[in-house]
Amino acid sequence: MAIRGISKAVVPVRDQERAKRFWSETVGFEVTTDAPYDDQGNRWVEVTAPNGSSVLILSASDSDQAIFPAHGGVPTATFFLYADDVERTYRELSAKGVEFPEPPVQQPWGWWSTFLDSEGNRFTLQQAEG
Repeated sequence: MAIRGISKAVVPVRDQERAKRFWSETVGFEVTTDAPYDDQGNRWVEVTAPNGSSVLILSASDSDQAIFPAHGGVPTATFFLYADDVERTYRELSAKGVEFPEPPVQQPWGWWSTFLDSEGNRFTLQQAEG
């Protein structure tokens, strides 16, 4: 028995509805869970990538707000997202209003770029290998 990968990652958000719209309507993930989980009004919101195996938990919990460290005042996710074609994804998401602080560039490890979600979190987008 071995660890086979990451199933879910928590993304700190201030506004779950806004974040849910961003990830589903703009980026193309599917909302797979949106349910209350306590009497404080907290909700468990999950969005699943089109590949079906990557899930983001959009957490507005106060305890999750410090997960992404800030670099230069910008929060930065500690995981990378991937696309088959980073340049095409950059063009498509930019056309939908997604902010990319820098355009895609090719590095020794492959094509990559960064983008901001609706909550100001910065994500690294890397081109899938193979």
